[in-house]
Amino acid sequence: MLKAVIFDLDGVITDSAVYHFQAWKQIADRMGIFFDLSYNEKLKGVSRMESLNLILDNGKGRNAYTIEEKEKLTYEKNEIYKKLITKITPKDLMPGIELLLKELKKRKILVGLASVSKNASFIVNQLNIKEYFDYIADASKIKNSKPFPDIFIDCITMLGQKPQDCLGVEDAMAGIEAIHRAGMKAVGVGSADQMQEADLILEGTSSLTIEMLENLNQ
Repeated sequence: MLKAVIFDLDGVITDSAVYHFQAWKQIADRMGIFFDLSYNEKLKGVSRMESLNLILDNGKGRNAYTIEEKEKLTYEKNEIYKKLITKITPKDLMPGIELLLKELKKRKILVGLASVSKNASFIVNQLNIKEYFDYIADASKIKNSKPFPDIFIDCITMLGQKPQDCLGVEDAMAGIEAIHRAGMKAVGVGSADQMQEADLILEGTSSLTIEMLENLNQ
């Protein structure tokens, strides 16, 4: 029986990926490192530090910088990002998501948020949907990022449920792997070649219904 649904944020609830790209682009350009939208796909679902490491690999390499230098760069990126996401409004919700959240609440199915973004709570407030979430994981307190299952296990635990009674919804391969490693079935939002490991694949959120989720969890 479906008792909880745990969502990723970027690409599932809203698409703030463009702001991540713009912020990283500013850092990369300043350092003279090539970075475009295609390369940005590698950053999906991974932590801020690992995102920086992937970008640095296009330059002098991740080992050419001290941890202090890299921490300064990730801090600067986040400051740029925080300014950009102040533009987010409820209009930036992905298609069909608010209706789905309302239905889950109506049926008393718990809702969690498992995002690697340390700004997840701020973005949820900007989207005006905080009332629908029973638990929002704090990425800063999660030891291992996706594809490790830590953040999903945290959500399952804090929601007081068993993995088999929960589902995860993701748009990144690392997230799908993390959901499975946490013992749940996974809904993948995206193209079939990218979401091939998911138990249910949807091209977009507009076609995601509560009936689909309940049927998948049977």
